[in-house]
Parts: sequence; C-alpha cells; structure tokens
Amino acid sequence: MLKKGLLCALALLSVGILFGQHRLVYQSYVKGVEHQDTTLVQLLEHNGQLKISSLGNEVRNPIPGYAESLTYVDYRLDSVFSLLQYPDGRYYSAYALSDNDVVFTEEGEEKVLGYPCKKYKTSINSNTIEVWMTEKPGFDATPMPQLGPLRGMMVRCMRNGNYVTDLRSLKKDRSLRELIPSDRGERKTSRELSQLRKDKLVMRIPVFIDEQIHFADYDPYQGEIPFDTTLHFSHGTVIVKRIQLPQLPEHYQLFAEIHQRSNGDAYDRTASVFVIPTEKAKSFRDGLQQGVEALPVFEAKDGQQYQGIKAENDYLPPVELVRFFTSFGAGHFNDKVQIEGLTWTDENYYKQEISELRDRLRGDVLIGAFIGNYDRGGHKLSLDLVAYPDDYEWEEAPCRQRSLPLFNTCNVMEMSGQNYGRLFATDSLEVSFDLPEGATHVRLRYLSTGHGGWGGGDEFNPKENVLYIDGVKRFTYTPWRCDCATFRDQNPVSGNFWNGVSSSDYSRSGWCPGTATNPVYVDLGDLKPGRHTLRIAIPQGADEGGSFSHWMVSGVLLYEEQ
Repeated sequence: MLKKGLLCALALLSVGILFGQHRLVYQSYVKGVEHQDTTLVQLLEHNGQLKISSLGNEVRNPIPGYAESLTYVDYRLDSVFSLLQYPDGRYYSAYALSDNDVVFTEEGEEKVLGYPCKKYKTSINSNTIEVWMTEKPGFDATPMPQLGPLRGMMVRCMRNGNYVTDLRSLKKDRSLRELIPSDRGERKTSRELSQLRKDKLVMRIPVFIDEQIHFADYDPYQGEIPFDTTLHFSHGTVIVKRIQLPQLPEHYQLFAEIHQRSNGDAYDRTASVFVIPTEKAKSFRDGLQQGVEALPVFEAKDGQQYQGIKAENDYLPPVELVRFFTSFGAGHFNDKVQIEGLTWTDENYYKQEISELRDRLRGDVLIGAFIGNYDRGGHKLSLDLVAYPDDYEWEEAPCRQRSLPLFNTCNVMEMSGQNYGRLFATDSLEVSFDLPEGATHVRLRYLSTGHGGWGGGDEFNPKENVLYIDGVKRFTYTPWRCDCATFRDQNPVSGNFWNGVSSSDYSRSGWCPGTATNPVYVDLGDLKPGRHTLRIAIPQGADEGGSFSHWMVSGVLLYEEQ
C-alpha cells in the first residue's frame, strides 16, 4: 500500500514537471515559398503563466529608443501583460484575456503536426483566420493572445490560407520558475503603450519652432553663423539656422514636417525649405549676408541677370527639401469669412519624404526657410526633421547616397532683388556636371511650378517642360494640379465668385494653395562617367501689360557610390 502511494506521488510530481514547465518555439512563414526569412517566437510556460518573446533576432547594437518587448499571459488571473523594457525603466499595459471580442466558429477536428486538434475559424479586418488547438499536452499556450481565450495549446494558425504560424518544437524545461515579474513598471493603456514605443523609436529634430517669417527691417548677420540660432535675412522673409545633425544609418526614412499658418498675410505665397551647400568657395550664404550681388550671375538672352540659380565650378545653388505654397489666410483669417458647410483649418500641414537627400542632412548643416510676402505680420512656421527606423540595429556604415545640386530658380531672396525665373521666354536653362566613376542608380530629382497669376499666365495654363541631356531629349513633363478644390477648407479668404467657384479651386501648374509640390524623378541610369550637359526648355508665355510669367524649377542629381 505504501509502495503504491509512493508511486502515485511520483507520478503526480512527474506530471507537474511535464505539464508545468515547457519551452515552445513557433515559426511563421509564407506557404509555398522555399527561400525566405522566417520569424521565430519563443514561449515559456510555467503553471498557467506564459512569457512570449521573439527568438533569433537579438539586437547587438540597438538604435536609440529600442526596447525589449515582452508579452505575458496569466491564465489563472485571466490577464495579458504587454511590457516594454528600456534601459531607464519599464512600461506595461494589461487587459483581460476573456475581454477579447473575436468570435470563433468550431470547424471540426483534424490532426496537425501529429496532434489531434480542434479547428476554429474567424474573420478579422477582412482577413480569414484559422486556428488549430490541441488539449493533448494538458496546458494552455498560444503565441497570439490577441485572438482570445481559446483553450489548449496552439499547433497552427493560418491567415488567408498562406501565412502560417506552426509549432516548431516543444520541450520540458525544469529550470523555469515564476515568469511574470512583480515589478512591471509604469502602467499605460494599450494605446498609450503603443504610441510610447513609436515615439521613442522616432527621432524628431526641431529646426524652427513657431518662427515668424515676415517683411521687416533686419540687418544681415555678418561673420560666422552660430549654431542653434535662427537668423533673419532678405527683410525677414528668409530664416536660417545652423545645426548639427546625426549621421543616421541608411535604413532610416527621413521626412520634413512643416506647420505653417498666417500671421497677417492673406495671400497664397511661394515657400521653400532648403539646405545651403557650403563645400564650394562660394555659397548662397554669401548672397544672404552680402546681398544678391555676391552670387554668380547668369545673363540670359533677354538681357536680364539671374543670380545664383545654377551650379558653377566654385558654387552650388540651394538644395530644395520641400517647396510648398501657403493658403489664403489659414489661421489668422478664420473668423473673417463663414461659409455654410466649411470649417477652416487652423494651420497648414506639409510632410514630405526627403530620404534621397540624406547626405545633405548630416553633420554641420545650414537649413533655411522662405515665404515670399510683404506683410508685417507675415506667417508663422515650424519645421521638424523626422527620422523613422526600418531596423533595430544601428549600422555604422558610410553613406553611399550622393546628391549634386544643379539648378534652382526659386528666388528665395525675392525681397532683396533676386530675379524671377523669367528666362524661359527667350532662353533655356543649361548646366554642366561631372558624373564620377562608379556612380550607379543615377536620376534627377526635379521640381517645377509655373507662375503668372492672370488668365493668360503660366500659373493657369499647362506648359510642357522638356529636359535634354547632351542635346538628346530625355524627359517631358507637364506640371499640373487639378485637385485644388480639395483644399478649400484651408483657404478662408480665397476669392469666391458668382458661380460658386473659389479662386483656390482653380487648377494650377504643379501646385495648389495650401499644398506641397511633389518632385518627379528622371531615370539617368545609362549615363557614363564624365562631363555632361543638362538643358531645360519651357514655352513660357508672353508678358501682358505689367504682368509676367515665370518658372520655379530646381534639380538635384542623385546617385550612389560603389
């Protein structure tokens, strides 16, 4: 009798070890694809608790803001804990496993990977989810607690019939003890925790914070430009700041994020955010500090002089990051006009990817912003550079992407006498450049908008831009936006006509009031190393009385070094 009792006790002990301490590995893959990277997830199971973490993706040199992400499940307490572990602390959220509103239907029984399973099926966000659960091992375990409290151990999950998560291995592990830490850090809601994780990973660099760009009296700053100080030039319509930017790995995506609102100016104005190259003997900084006379001059066939608009042996023009156009008075004039069915936006928001210009956004950088206006109140502008990682590893590698600014007729020193781009009426814009040995993925980043704000002006008439390389026509493009009426709620003091159309509704040559202009990209991958000439021709319209048309075009050659 004693021997039988001892055997029973030993059996129960072995069951406790067998069914209370386990290490499981799940593998996710695309069905039918032979060569692919797979995702591995590890589950540790101990007496009704789970610890879920990724496996095989250890981060050796993490990027700033990286956190170890862990999920815990306590079946005894009907709880799921999501935890972020940072070097300086922990944050977590919690919810009840049974609160999940996913509804499964039971589809019968099948044998999967050697286990007798019950099959369940549901639909989440138009995705068909099938799950196979087994009760044979005697404990509950799933790498996907978000699917709810299905009982048993998950053997397989399949999404839309092709993305599969399979149980890869199941082993005993007698070393496991209580898995869920008693100190889980600061509690957040699930939404707050998700946002916290994103915010810490994103690198946000404020450049300008609610800076006024207006027409006023400023003495140009002379001498070496200091770091982290906003300076006004060209009667206050240009602001510049010198900043030190980190050298980010190439897997980061870079964006310019702009907030702008009227501070008294009612009109749609040309605006530009740009970088001033300083690697040549002369730079656009000379024009800002000394006047437009300090810039290299191109004299066109019309006899007019155009200052600092194209690359020379000792000069590079400004590199446009974003060209945008203010709306008719958003912010300052919102209470002046009321139209049934419209609520005016408080500010204009522009966000554009600028990853291809990353070599201009590292180290010692001069960044400027321009809004052409003659108003004492002008505009308020904020600019952030925002970097989003595409990998958790910080890769110390040289930047292979290169940019060579070729031309820019956007006259950001308009209020100091820099000429409008009127040359296309009688001339074309021609610039020469050298393509280095080993350059690959060569292309031109091209921005073009037409101006001349009357019925016959180029603002309201489509005009074909033609680009020639070494005398051969390579690209034709007609800048045109026909969706300007979409942005009516950003233009409170736009003119309203008798027929119900607003002046901000009119289609325009590559721009709308309250929007940014997208660059186009010209593939030049077949160019050989050496000297080349690029020429741009536009059939600019004739002057009419005191009105004239002009074109703002800017181009940057992009390539990669081997």
